[in-house]
Amino acid sequence: MNIKFQNLGLTDYKKTWDLQEKLFDEILKAKLIGSNDMPENKLLFCQHPHVYTLGKSGDKNNLLLSEEFLKQKQASFYQINRGGDITYHGPGQLVGYPILNLDGLGLSIKDYVFGLEETIIRVLKTYGISGERSDGETGVWLDIKNKHKARKIAAIGVRISRMVSMHGFAFNANTNLEYYNYIIPCGITDKGITSLQKELGREVDVKEVEECLLKQFEAVFRVAVL
Repeated sequence: MNIKFQNLGLTDYKKTWDLQEKLFDEILKAKLIGSNDMPENKLLFCQHPHVYTLGKSGDKNNLLLSEEFLKQKQASFYQINRGGDITYHGPGQLVGYPILNLDGLGLSIKDYVFGLEETIIRVLKTYGISGERSDGETGVWLDIKNKHKARKIAAIGVRISRMVSMHGFAFNANTNLEYYNYIIPCGITDKGITSLQKELGREVDVKEVEECLLKQFEAVFRVAVL
């Protein structure tokens, strides 16, 4: 199975959300009418200017900033249609948006989310870091069994309708972690946030990380990203 890849670079959150919706609707409509000519599956990579997004089941009280302070921090806020609570996106964070027909890939929702986590866990392994899952919490974590050290390095939040996916993952590479101080990330109060840069003690080559993510995505989902 081939997946069409596009790297959007640093791009506005709302503009990217609108593009996702367009691609998502194209696949969904084709499925609903039983078309034999399905639109391509897509994988978008990007980074965003500072923005906080709140999932449909989230609590706005987990945003600890006033509108005025948001402006001071040059950050935007959107309440969106993915699962999960509040998260942050910003420069240095690698965001992946797979818009996929999961039926065509033979994936259940559970398998899909597991695969996104597995992709990031494998990327971390190439850097000598042991990524883990946390029972009952999506995303990828470090030292999850140590309640004093457990910290999140990648968030996952998806929307799936009629087995078509959108939204995806956010992987902290060179992310400015200060911006997490202004939210309760994913509504979780007892664990921290980290980045690849912080764990390695050096800035990472973003292009290198993107290439590693693509390679591992292909391996985990058994697809060709073109």
